[in-house]
Amino acid sequence: MTERSIEARLAALEDVRAVEALKWRYLRACDRKQPDAVRACFTDDAVIDFEGFPLFTDADSFVAIYRKFGCVPHIVDMHHGTNPIVEVDGDTAKGWFDLYFFQIDTQAKRLTQLAVSYDDDFVRRDGRWLIARTVSRRLSMLVSEIGEDEIARIRMAGRSDIEGPAAPPR
Repeated sequence: MTERSIEARLAALEDVRAVEALKWRYLRACDRKQPDAVRACFTDDAVIDFEGFPLFTDADSFVAIYRKFGCVPHIVDMHHGTNPIVEVDGDTAKGWFDLYFFQIDTQAKRLTQLAVSYDDDFVRRDGRWLIARTVSRRLSMLVSEIGEDEIARIRMAGRSDIEGPAAPPR
């Protein structure tokens, strides 16, 4: 095995950190209802394949749906990314992340908790890392509804992959 220079090793560490920071920036922008910041995380032709949503083949159509359904006052989202694994190869990278997602819908009086797995592709363009493809699959789901008595009752709980692994990315 050829030993890499300290400069090459440092550059690789910086690239991994930059890809992780991009993912965290995306998740924070989602929580803060910042659609322009969300959009800035993607290539124009990004493929966004989130289980339970239509397949998006460009970032603008994804952000339009996010704006319409996610950027409303009665939806409070919390995305907590964990367990990053990033592999960089030149100007491309692969990333795998887990996500703890919690949503409060004050209008429907519903609480939703998800465990999600991401499989992402990144590209470096003009010195910036961007998300080129992101696939998420639910691992588990817990949905509670708050009754008139203000008590939360579980309506659904379980593994999303009870029948085996989720379908492969489209």
